[in-house]
Amino acid sequence: MCASGGCCTVSESPVASHQSPGARLTARLVLLVAAMRAGGPRVGVDELLSAHRVLGAVDPADRDSAYFALRAALCSRREDLPVFDAAFEAGFSAPAAAQAAPEPLAGVASLVLPRVAIPRREEIVEGDAELRPAAWSDVELLRDKDFADYTEEERRLARGIMNALAHRGPRRASRRTRASARRGAQPHASRPDLRRTVRASLRHGGEPVERHWRKRAEGQRPLVFVCDVSGSMEPYARMLLQYMHACVAARRRVEAFVFGTRLTRVTRELRGRDPDRALERAAGAAADWSGGTRMGEALAALNREHGRRLGRGAVVVVLSDGWDRGDADQLAAEMSRLHRCAQRLVWLNPLKAHPEYEPLTRGMRAALPSVDDFLAGNSLASLEQLAGLLEGGLASVNRGNAAAEGDR
Repeated sequence: MCASGGCCTVSESPVASHQSPGARLTARLVLLVAAMRAGGPRVGVDELLSAHRVLGAVDPADRDSAYFALRAALCSRREDLPVFDAAFEAGFSAPAAAQAAPEPLAGVASLVLPRVAIPRREEIVEGDAELRPAAWSDVELLRDKDFADYTEEERRLARGIMNALAHRGPRRASRRTRASARRGAQPHASRPDLRRTVRASLRHGGEPVERHWRKRAEGQRPLVFVCDVSGSMEPYARMLLQYMHACVAARRRVEAFVFGTRLTRVTRELRGRDPDRALERAAGAAADWSGGTRMGEALAALNREHGRRLGRGAVVVVLSDGWDRGDADQLAAEMSRLHRCAQRLVWLNPLKAHPEYEPLTRGMRAALPSVDDFLAGNSLASLEQLAGLLEGGLASVNRGNAAAEGDR
């Protein structure tokens, strides 16, 4: 601290002068962020990474472009602008302008650095500084990565994508109608709205000049998840339950079940905004977590005890690898019964992502004849495919895939 009680002086290390241009630029950005923090704005590592990215999107040799790009990345309030101006002038001013630089604001660190121009983009790329991919690149890499290979940080990043996918679900025509702007292309899709037509005719002397129409409204179709949490599904169960939690939070008519040797309803446990606590509650409710698998008995309990709750016309999604220690005949009978009640029966098997996979286990061979769509469930890309299927966009493509798998 200075004797005057204010500013601390930050000088560049002698080693910094021998660093590559990219490393020197990184050091300057770190000091720029530190100077802004000393002046009051809330900037941290995220803003520092954003500053790196914006300099890659503009020409760093152009001082004005670099100034406005960094200001957009580091300033979130109007009060941050004068603090940024003082810190930028202290850290990136040209040698000729060093004498005329304005006095730094109170509380802002005075940076004693050699006044050099910002290096060009090609110099930054060729330097020794570590290049970090942009956030969208991280997400793009996660799309096709297997859930079993995810790290804790990647699981956190995947939550945002799952929350967006959870809003895409099945819909069905409702008995209610709503006002339509004009008559649809199909005559049976709309019907005349006599009340609004008569009311509008009063403005024209009783003549029905303006005609109004109504069409069928759409509502959410019930969605049921049945997830295998046995030992063989442990690498994937956590991510699939995270997707189920997002669907329960995003939609009204969603039911969630888990099974190993018995069936457990976890819809109530998965409610809430914190996914980590929701998964802990679900794991605590399932006494057979990471145990054996008896799919026939679990589906029998689903059909017998929860059939009235689910109702007819629901889309049922089963998430399992098909390894079963129960009775194959019972599994086939319960799958057939579930298929008759459901509007659509989808099976997600993480093992299907492997090119050489064949449904040879007795559990899968017993279940596949009753499955409408057989998809992989090992990555975000497979969940995107499921979301498109639930919306109806892939209905004509995937219908019959399960039967083809069973014929092999």
